[in-house]
Amino acid sequence: MAIPTEPIGSIPRPPSLIDAARAFRSGSISTADLLSQYDSAVQDTIARFEATGSPVVTDGEQAKDSFVTYPIHGLTNIAADGIPIPFADGHIRQFPRLTAGPFGYRTSADVFLEISQRYAQVPVKQAVISPSALSLLYPQRGIPGYSREDYLEALLNEQEGEIRRCLQRGAHAVQIDFTEGRLSIRLDPTRRLLRSFIELNNMLLERFSAEERKRIGVHTCPGADRGASHSAGVDYAELLPSLFELKAGTFYMQLANEPDRKKVLKIVRDHIKNDQRVFIGVIDVMDPRVESPEEVRDRTLEATEFIPLSQLGTTDDCGFAPFSDDTSRSRDTAFEKIRVRVAGTHLAARELGVE
Repeated sequence: MAIPTEPIGSIPRPPSLIDAARAFRSGSISTADLLSQYDSAVQDTIARFEATGSPVVTDGEQAKDSFVTYPIHGLTNIAADGIPIPFADGHIRQFPRLTAGPFGYRTSADVFLEISQRYAQVPVKQAVISPSALSLLYPQRGIPGYSREDYLEALLNEQEGEIRRCLQRGAHAVQIDFTEGRLSIRLDPTRRLLRSFIELNNMLLERFSAEERKRIGVHTCPGADRGASHSAGVDYAELLPSLFELKAGTFYMQLANEPDRKKVLKIVRDHIKNDQRVFIGVIDVMDPRVESPEEVRDRTLEATEFIPLSQLGTTDDCGFAPFSDDTSRSRDTAFEKIRVRVAGTHLAARELGVE
């Protein structure tokens, strides 16, 4: 029994792709030119992923404007002045705002999956955004003639269809990005917002059978953008009991850069259900230093003190560039860290005699 290892998702875009996206926005290149750049970036990303020995790959989210706004990018009923998300270094990402109904996706993740499967020789994982994150699109003051209930029903329908198409296309797994979990506690210490997020995400998960949910996972981290987080100061203990109430088969947890990993692992041990697997973060994507395989091995072995091997996997703490303009980490560093994660996980499996 080997220890499974998977990436989270995003990889820094090549400078040529970032330049092409800027040129497209200014009208300097055509849609066809931009799509050609996207295709080249995906092909290169998957080739480099496979060269690390990774048994599962992603498209690196090369064609996504961001991990959260990809389905609504380009919609005409979206304004830029939604909820601000401040990061620890002072920079702010502005969340969009829905201005009118009806709501519908412009691009769903199965489109990206179809492209990446053209090039991949190993299983492909597909990341999608959570209902709870996109629920923040709807303004608190409401929209005349379009209720919040109508919006959420349309949102859940879009997301169910997106995930079903990914599963039907043979995605190895569909990962729901729930990076707003700890952020919700920062925004609302009463945790009412968190409870509403868990309820909404379960409304989506309950649309799938128990067998389907084995291939659906949830990723949590305190954000990673330009080398800063938005909610690392929120104690994991505030989130984890609620997190494992989600009816998902798999969880992908940031852990490598936690100040007290054993404390977190104890909470995981106490709340994980028998039919759930947790992939613990063994690579700190915020640290420009590349870890050694031995560090990854030791972080993995530490986790086995608390989590049964049959329920354990390894991953990266977060994506390396969840926003397309994030150049704080290089492609070379990202792939070297992934190579080390794979090698270190193999070392741990060998030491445990499960290689």
